[in-house]
Amino acid sequence: MGTLEGRVALVTGGGRGIGRGISELLAREGATVAINFRRDRDSADETMRAVIAAGGRATIHQASTDIPTESEAMVAEVVAQHGGIDIAVINGGIASRGLPVADTTAEELWHLVATHALGPHQLCRALLPSMRTRGRGDIVFISSVATRGMSANGAPYNMGKAAMEALAFTLAKEELRHDIRVNVVAPGLVETDMGVRLARAIQGKKKEEMQDLRSMDSASPFGRVCQPDDVAQAVLWFCSAGSSYVTGQRLEVDGGASSIRR
Repeated sequence: MGTLEGRVALVTGGGRGIGRGISELLAREGATVAINFRRDRDSADETMRAVIAAGGRATIHQASTDIPTESEAMVAEVVAQHGGIDIAVINGGIASRGLPVADTTAEELWHLVATHALGPHQLCRALLPSMRTRGRGDIVFISSVATRGMSANGAPYNMGKAAMEALAFTLAKEELRHDIRVNVVAPGLVETDMGVRLARAIQGKKKEEMQDLRSMDSASPFGRVCQPDDVAQAVLWFCSAGSSYVTGQRLEVDGGASSIRR
C-alpha cells in the first residue's frame, strides 16, 4: 500500500513535464490523481493511460486555471467524481518572453501574473471547502528559484512566481486551523519542453542544435540535469506523513546550484 492510499490529488498542468512526473509518482503512491490540462488533451490522456497501465487511478479535467469560472467547474467535477480533494499541486505555468521591463507588453505581464498567482488564488478558494472536510489537506505550489535571484529580463515570470509564494505563505497561516499544510517547491532548470526552450534561449542555440539537456549534465550538480521526478519526490514528501509537522516552507530543488553560485 502506498503512502497516499485513499487520497485524491488534483495536479494542475498535470499531463506534461514536471506535472506528469508529479501525477505519475502520486499515483504510484496510491493517490487517485485528477490531471488538469488547459489545451493539450493528448498529453493529459497519455499520462492518464500511463498511470492506469501501471495500476493507478486517474482522470483528466480541462480548465484554464487563470479563469475562475473554469477552476470552479473543474473542482466541482473532481469532487463529484472522487468525493473530495485531499491534495492540490499548483503546477501549471508558462514562461515569459525574456524581455526587459521597457519592452514588456501589458498583455504579457497580466497573463503571466494571472496564470501564476491570480488564478491559483481563485482555484484555492474553490477547493478549500472540500479540503477542509477531509482531515489532513496538502497544497503544494510549484514556484521557481527565479524568486531568489530575480534575474533581469524576466519581470513577468519573477513577479508571478513571487506573488504565488506570497499566496502560499499567507494561506499556510490561514488554513493551519483546518489541518491543511501549504508549502512551496522551487525547482531550478528541469529537463522538460519548457526547460529545453529556456536553455536554447540562454545559450542562443537553434532547435536542431539542442533537442534535450543531456549536453549540460557534466556541468550540473551531481553530474546530471534536474529531472521531473526530482521535483515530484519533493512534492511527495510534503504530502507524506514525514512532513506532518511542516507548513509554510519553501524547498529549492536545484542541486544546490543557486546557493553555490552566490
